[in-house]
Amino acid sequence: MAFDLENPLPSTPSLFHTEYDHMPSQNYSQSLKAADLEVSLRHETVSLILQYCSSRFHPFISYLAVNYLDRFLSAHAISGGQTWMASLLAVSCVSLALKMREEEVLVTDIQNDGRFIFDVETIRRMEILILGALRWRMRSITPFCFVNFFLSLFNLKDPPLLQALKARATEIIFKAQYDIKLLEFQPSLVAASALLSASHELFPLQFPRFKKAVSNCPYVNKEKLFGCWNAMQEIVMEGYESVLEAASSSSTPASILDLRCSSESSSSDLDGEKNNERGIKRRKII
Repeated sequence: MAFDLENPLPSTPSLFHTEYDHMPSQNYSQSLKAADLEVSLRHETVSLILQYCSSRFHPFISYLAVNYLDRFLSAHAISGGQTWMASLLAVSCVSLALKMREEEVLVTDIQNDGRFIFDVETIRRMEILILGALRWRMRSITPFCFVNFFLSLFNLKDPPLLQALKARATEIIFKAQYDIKLLEFQPSLVAASALLSASHELFPLQFPRFKKAVSNCPYVNKEKLFGCWNAMQEIVMEGYESVLEAASSSSTPASILDLRCSSESSSSDLDGEKNNERGIKRRKII
């Protein structure tokens, strides 16, 4: 059965209790800010993932692939500036996401940018490295898992309004994934913040009620929620960072992969957010 990003586990409490296991490491976003090379590598890889998936696969494929990327990079420091690394990471993360969604696509068909073409064995070795870093937890818990739960707290009865709110929140979640400011917040907070941002745009008169409903949820830390929501508002209002150029290097993929693969073992269980001074009005809820 194909993996469903909205329903990875049978119960809502299980989602909240295990979401930390499907996040990048605690200091990942801070380390990205401090390391220009890693920021460049991440942006370049994300850009390639979107390119590989554009108009071909369900948007969930690119989201899942970026989730795998961030979790891998938070566990593996990439040294040096290998120009091929972004391409290999991108195609490998997309390949794994496609397998989880049970879409039969040849890895050679994913590589369509004409810059670097990797053979099946090289991609397989990188997939094993990624799986090891993720501890084979591929049924990722993402913000999409929590959207319907938080929507139920809003107590909206009109299906078209619910659909409009969910559609806008989904759009915000997709865009927010590419900004490193939100990587420190757990998926449930990203989902709640996206719904608050969407409701503030679409239903401003009902927004205070929606905010109260979410902040009173026993699974939600209010301080972290407001921090996530304010960070998300900066993204929604001010736009998103552009993709940086990848660093260059003459290193080859085979030597590095062979070295790392020889030192790592794989498991066998693949289951699983007042006005600002620049004139842009940023809405706060604190």
